[in-house]
Amino acid sequence: MRRETFDVLIVDDQPGVRYLLEILVREFGHRVHTAENGLVAIEKVRQIHPQVIFMDVRMPLMDGLEALRRIRRIAPDTIVIIMTAYISEQTREQALKNGALCCMAKPFDIEKVKALIQDLTWNQKQNYFWGESYVI
Repeated sequence: MRRETFDVLIVDDQPGVRYLLEILVREFGHRVHTAENGLVAIEKVRQIHPQVIFMDVRMPLMDGLEALRRIRRIAPDTIVIIMTAYISEQTREQALKNGALCCMAKPFDIEKVKALIQDLTWNQKQNYFWGESYVI
């Protein structure tokens, strides 16, 4: 098994969420980039080509689901984890349909987020789905 280090883009309009995720991601040795909305996220994807994106749904200027659709056209292999405090079946379905790996309910369980990051670090993407709904 090979440990990977990669660029991670954290997209959320709340600075505290960006900061918390940045700390968690850096613990695993990854490079962290941040964006405060979907428009900025798309530009950062073009510039840095992140391997992983943590993306909030509700943000000003462009929401996370629209940004996900656009990012898929320019970076189809990027792993995208959708985050939302307003998880619904419709949001989950739209996210997965548009290529998100999973949906992460906010407030999130820090230990589950660490497990997800660890699994991605060691290229074990299959190990982080908790339950049938793909919501962690």
